[in-house]
Amino acid sequence: MFGTKIRLPKELLQRCKQHAANAGYASVEEFVAHSLEKEIRRATSNPRLEANEALTERLKGLGYLE
Repeated sequence: MFGTKIRLPKELLQRCKQHAANAGYASVEEFVAHSLEKEIRRATSNPRLEANEALTERLKGLGYLE
């Protein structure tokens, strides 16, 4: 799964290792991959669109829309 190497400053790597261990990740690689996936998902999501969809569903549930 992990094959590409990425260079990080030593201090950041130490912080990642510490957080990974504290949070229960199996490895620092797993923590970094999860963090990057989460950030990419957040950056590419459209909160306005999601809010509109949620509002539409709520109005449908209340009977205001079909």
